[in-house]
Amino acid sequence: MAPSSTTESTTVNEGNNQTIFAVHPDIIRSHILNRLDGPTLASVACASSQLSGLCAEETIWRKICIATWPSTENPLVQDVVANFPGGHRSLFSDSFPYLTYSSHIKPSDRSFPSGDLISAIDIYYQDKLIFSRVHMTETQASWFLCSPLWVELIDPEDPVPTPVIYARSDEEFPKQLEDNLTLSWIVIDPIRKRAANLSSRRPVLVQRHWMTRDLDVLFAVVMASDEGSSELVQFKINVTCCGKVGGDMHVREVNLMVEDMDGRHVNGKESIVILQSAMENGKRKKVNEEDVKVNFDKFTSLKKKRRKMKLRIDKAMDAASTVIATTMFVFLCWFMFG
Repeated sequence: MAPSSTTESTTVNEGNNQTIFAVHPDIIRSHILNRLDGPTLASVACASSQLSGLCAEETIWRKICIATWPSTENPLVQDVVANFPGGHRSLFSDSFPYLTYSSHIKPSDRSFPSGDLISAIDIYYQDKLIFSRVHMTETQASWFLCSPLWVELIDPEDPVPTPVIYARSDEEFPKQLEDNLTLSWIVIDPIRKRAANLSSRRPVLVQRHWMTRDLDVLFAVVMASDEGSSELVQFKINVTCCGKVGGDMHVREVNLMVEDMDGRHVNGKESIVILQSAMENGKRKKVNEEDVKVNFDKFTSLKKKRRKMKLRIDKAMDAASTVIATTMFVFLCWFMFG
């Protein structure tokens, strides 16, 4: 069969065997590409220039993004993504896989957007959606720039019910959450038209609150904080779960903050600078879940070492101050009475 000259269908002969391009493009789109997930579709796009063109279809990527992150169907997110260079394909490539590391900040990157940041958050339990929300954060308010970054999604007095059955077992239920709870927190910068997923996907730590006995589920990603420095920061997402034994589990809190190696909360201005660097230069790749926990444990260990070192320095300074004060007192007594 000779190759067709029409633009709607292409036939390619390879040793008497027809390739996939003998099939009408509409059939490829409707019955093949529409059934693929994001990573598979991206791989197919690399196979040939013809497939690359078919795989760039905006409607296909929009469907994939909404299926992966239902919160992105929100009209606010849709309006912003419509201005991305590659539309939903750009959103997916920025947000999947999860951000694993941010390279050092460049001096030219030390600016921040003049508008709002948009967060799209989805929480799943056993691959079933239990929480989905879109949140806007104003970045130009003076209180935001000077205060520690803290994004709170839920009023603690108005917890969100879920279909998950709550159990108070000190061992079994925390393990269930650790094994079955997944979270995505996509931050979108409308000015730079970039996005990043700040979640570790699975929890790095699940522990009971010492007073309320509610369960705090922590997701965390470690990033570099400045150029030419070994300083690190950690984006921490905390999900607090509560409920009556045998009843529905409620989500009481979902919040995001940034912590440095001294255990201090990073302010809004510096957090935005770090976040922009992550969006522009961060590595996005699929990693072993154990590696994510190892990074979290290393950061926690570095914090403890830094805290111990600070305590030793403070004690040494206190001792030095005591010696100096005692010496001055003795000298003064000798001068006055000697």
